[in-house]
Amino acid sequence: MKKIILLIFIASIHYSFAQIPKVSSGTIQHFEKFASSFVDARDVDVWLPDGYSAQKKYAVLYMHDGKALFDSSIIWTHQEWGVDEWMGKLLSDKKIKDCIVVGISNGEKSRHSEYLPQKPFDNLPKEKQDSIYKVFRYPTQALFNGPIRSDKYLQFIVKELKPFIDTHFSTLTDQPNTFIAGSSMGGLISWYAICEYPEIFGGAACLSTHWTGIFTAFNNPLPDVFLAYLKEHLPSPGNHKIYFDYGNRTLDTLYKPFQLKADEIMKAKGYTQKNWMTKEYDGAAHNEISWRKRLDIPLLFLLKK
Repeated sequence: MKKIILLIFIASIHYSFAQIPKVSSGTIQHFEKFASSFVDARDVDVWLPDGYSAQKKYAVLYMHDGKALFDSSIIWTHQEWGVDEWMGKLLSDKKIKDCIVVGISNGEKSRHSEYLPQKPFDNLPKEKQDSIYKVFRYPTQALFNGPIRSDKYLQFIVKELKPFIDTHFSTLTDQPNTFIAGSSMGGLISWYAICEYPEIFGGAACLSTHWTGIFTAFNNPLPDVFLAYLKEHLPSPGNHKIYFDYGNRTLDTLYKPFQLKADEIMKAKGYTQKNWMTKEYDGAAHNEISWRKRLDIPLLFLLKK
């Protein structure tokens, strides 16, 4: 009997500390420690718009860094994207198609290891790979916690999470109604996702894309291999949309030269203003406050009716 009471007590403590986002528009369905055979378990939050109904079908937007999307009180930066506010407003104004948002939280291991595009990284000589692995975020904390595993992260989304979402929610399951978005490292993994799975994702939004992968452009081999991969694997412009942007403050100051090269690749592939957008935001820094201010632009670009 005491053991049962103790287990209930422990469970209640665990539940009380669950980081369930509070939203001002729509509702959240929270899936704690969503299990995977590819990556570590992590929380998944599904945002449903006001008036969500099983009688309707909804497009799906998958977003990385799930803790930063809806509620500033559950993230250490105390900043958020305001996804629920923007989605609610755009839906209310009838500017975008019916859509739900799936916020994917980071696993317990380094987000850098899950978000850095793996196949380009694997094309580096071993000595250059080793030099990247030796980069430190802080004097006692390596930037990469273990080997790059973004391919497994994408397998988790495509083979486990998407089937779950399509089974448990009233979704449009086809490629033209499936989108992916993120910022910084989340921008990298978003364009990598649409290149790796062009039959799954119809559009990608890449805000403040972290083309350098690490915190310097000097003697850094990553941008070149990223761009070489993009040139080789960019999907057809006929049925894909891709959004890029960057600011010119803080970490975003690194990105313009590489984004301009990416833009040339987009043009050469046949992308036009109908299916591709790159925007520079003067005064915008590398943080959720800046991304929130302009989030309506990529949402409209991907989801416009």
